[in-house]
Amino acid sequence: MDEIDLKLLRLLQQNSRTPIKALAGEVNLSSPAVSARIDRLEKQGVIRGYTLDVDPLQLGQHILAYIRLDMQPTQKAEFYPFIAACPNVLECNCVTGQYSMLIKVTYPSTQDLDGFIGQLQQFGKTETQIVFSSPVPPRSVQV
Repeated sequence: MDEIDLKLLRLLQQNSRTPIKALAGEVNLSSPAVSARIDRLEKQGVIRGYTLDVDPLQLGQHILAYIRLDMQPTQKAEFYPFIAACPNVLECNCVTGQYSMLIKVTYPSTQDLDGFIGQLQQFGKTETQIVFSSPVPPRSVQV
């Protein structure tokens, strides 16, 4: 990966809908050359996808929370498909420390969150933190 690839990544992080022609002008290459570079970065897995940033509040999702789950490693085979199928789960990470899973969720209400926590407790002990504000919202890795 060279400096041109890094610049393309920075530009795409700012706006992944930037036209190839505009990107080409920014890096002083032809449109086909930029397109080939982007294709290569996608095939290499550097660019994993293009996403849409949606405001959860506008969709009625007023509760953002982190749930820590203490479960036995033997439960992973059952837990992973369960958690992957939960549409309100934004992230699930296997972590070190007292708890084995860190789960980020969004729900319309605390009642809905409580129902989900009840389901999670079949796998083990939980501890939940509800987010009041996010001074640093989710962002991409800086290139």
